Amino acid sequence: MTRIITLLNEKNHYLEKFYSLNEVELANFAQGQFDNLEHFYQTRERILDVLKYVDAQIERAHAEVAQAGTISETDRRDVKEALDIKDEYVARIIEQDIQVLACIEMAKNSIIKELQEVRRNRKAVGGYKTKTFQNRLNEEV
Repeated sequence: MTRIITLLNEKNHYLEKFYSLNEVELANFAQGQFDNLEHFYQTRERILDVLKYVDAQIERAHAEVAQAGTISETDRRDVKEALDIKDEYVARIIEQDIQVLACIEMAKNSIIKELQEVRRNRKAVGGYKTKTFQNRLNEEV
């Protein structure tokens, strides 16, 4: 059971890293700085891979403990505490991810508006050039 508690604490450690990474990048995204986006996602993926590995180790350790039978009250309390901490990190990470998605969506909308404005300006300039060219042709005739 000690192995499971150790693994749960290790999982919480990586969840904390994930949370901290999100916190730093969320501040950058809020300022419109998306230069580090690719590195951000790659780092998140690496942490998620570690978490998957730790989960697999927990499953193995759980299978061994299930065969042993009894679990002490202290171990139960420690597992519950570790799971409560995990749940808190997961809830916070979900909130952060919603904020990250909102920042990315706002930036995307801003870029779309900017592109639409560029199109309108090109169309306006194109219309002006065409009119000027036709006026010159009329003057020459």
